[in-house]
Amino acid sequence: MTTPSPQGPAKTYREEIEAWRQRRVAALKADDGWLTVAGLFWLKDGKNTVGTDAGNDIVLPTGSAPGRVGVFEFANGAITFEAAANVNVAIDGKPATGATMTPDTSDSPTLLTLNDLTMFVIKRGDRFGIRLRDKSSEMRRHFTGIHYFAVEEGYRVRAKWVPYEPAKSIAIPNILGQTEMESCPGRAEFTLEGHPLSLEPVVEGRRLFFIFRDLTSGHETYPPGRFLYAEMPKDGEVVLDFNKAQNPPCAFTPFATCPLPPEQNRLNVRVEAGELRYGHGKE
Repeated sequence: MTTPSPQGPAKTYREEIEAWRQRRVAALKADDGWLTVAGLFWLKDGKNTVGTDAGNDIVLPTGSAPGRVGVFEFANGAITFEAAANVNVAIDGKPATGATMTPDTSDSPTLLTLNDLTMFVIKRGDRFGIRLRDKSSEMRRHFTGIHYFAVEEGYRVRAKWVPYEPAKSIAIPNILGQTEMESCPGRAEFTLEGHPLSLEPVVEGRRLFFIFRDLTSGHETYPPGRFLYAEMPKDGEVVLDFNKAQNPPCAFTPFATCPLPPEQNRLNVRVEAGELRYGHGKE
């Protein structure tokens, strides 16, 4: 029987990270990925015209749609859309002339599609806007790939999980200058480079979502910070794999509304793992 190579486990881990990277890039490049996000238009009260003509309130990319596509009307916190005459749009995949638009705070936001374009409503605090996806966006066409720190298994750490009972609210700022109070179920305590550290997550779906900054931020990595997802705690532990630390959507498109690291998630160490600043190799 062949003796396993000492490099076997490390190679298996590197393969896991490489597969994760491939899935990550595929998600970014997908038809509904962040590279297709090509516009964000905050709605004013009343009628908001949309089309490729420059006189519209929402101006779509030239050549992607008719000069006048229709009107979004914003009144009393509700948004409706009415298509212009002879314009063929789809609402949630079906031909339609109009609809009430459910925002992205719902599990099923209303999707309005026209050719390569998709529009839907986002809600951020008390602001409502139309986010535009374009399958032919410049950012998607000119995507240059992601660069990374070298994979180091030492950056996959088992953290002690300290639950909050009950969960507490923490302040999460965003790039719009808003602050949202989010529910935090506990904190992860761990050690890196001999430094005792902790991070507080919020919950996104069925995972823990950590927004953090470290001493590489603004240098090798994206200035405001990075994101890290982890599985829910098990047996009093949570696995933090910083080799999967990723750039927020704002690193790829100016039309995202990214959350920023809360003060308690600013780490006074260098986390030399995960994604480097987009557009930059390792310096």
